[in-house]
Amino acid sequence: MDERRIRGRFAPSPSGRMHLGNLFAALLAWLDVRCLGGEMLLRMEDLDPDRCRREYALRLADDLQWLGLDWDLGWKAEEETYWQSARTPYYAAAFEKLAGKGLVYPCYCSRKELLAASAPHGSDGSRVYSGRCRTLSETEKAALSQSGRKPAWRVWVPAAEISFVDGNFGPQAQRLDRDCGDFILRRSDGVYAYQLAVAEDDGHMGVTRVVRGWDLLFSTPRQIWLMEQLGYEPPAYCHVPLLCSPEGRRLAKRDRDLDMEVLRQESTPRQIVGLLGYLAGLQEKPLPLTPRELIPVFSWEKVGRADRVVDHAVLEKAIRR
Repeated sequence: MDERRIRGRFAPSPSGRMHLGNLFAALLAWLDVRCLGGEMLLRMEDLDPDRCRREYALRLADDLQWLGLDWDLGWKAEEETYWQSARTPYYAAAFEKLAGKGLVYPCYCSRKELLAASAPHGSDGSRVYSGRCRTLSETEKAALSQSGRKPAWRVWVPAAEISFVDGNFGPQAQRLDRDCGDFILRRSDGVYAYQLAVAEDDGHMGVTRVVRGWDLLFSTPRQIWLMEQLGYEPPAYCHVPLLCSPEGRRLAKRDRDLDMEVLRQESTPRQIVGLLGYLAGLQEKPLPLTPRELIPVFSWEKVGRADRVVDHAVLEKAIRR
């Protein structure tokens, strides 16, 4: 039995204003941990220096508080502990630990070479790296470095099946070498990759429950494997449906009519939370209420797995009346 303190997290990327889809995942993560009497942690995943900005993080935190989605530990504007951009020393230590196990190697492949040397696709439709740089000799590596190529660094995954039971999507299994292949830990520009950062962060921060969109379900086995290699106990995972437009397109930050800047002008916190509770299957009508009023009725059985369509009729009824 896992006797660790129950700790969930919401880990958004501050690359723009949150939209209704982000809020859907945030609410379900909050409800999941509050129903279990656990702690909520807020972390800013701002690894991408070109897209992430501090002002977005400030607005994001304010939007969560405005909606009543509080947190017990984690991000503070004046404290950098929970900004990924400030956690490079932790990622460097994790990288060196993996390197010490002989699991890391440099990859000099160009984009064109990657396409030529990769298998057509993994089980999620992505290309799987062939491992062509794994067997380079020291002489070949030296020659490539002297030619001016800066390598990315990949981790050598085993021919092992990683299985887990998702709290919403049920049993999952993936064979790492066949389904995802050797993946990047550090980019050629020196920035540590998301997979390493999230595995180190969740492990180091004692996260025991991860709730996020099902579009990240495929990357979960490699994060579990990384955490095990780093000596951490992986959390329990619950992946949630996505919110989509009537055309079937996943909601994104480009959907400005559904981002928090517009929603806060047109709606109250209770109206937005009520709509999200309705979309999650927790109430039959989009009646206004607070997050805490949803705690008694929350269950994963009600949430289900099917993506939700957000159309103007629902919006007009719930938050634009």
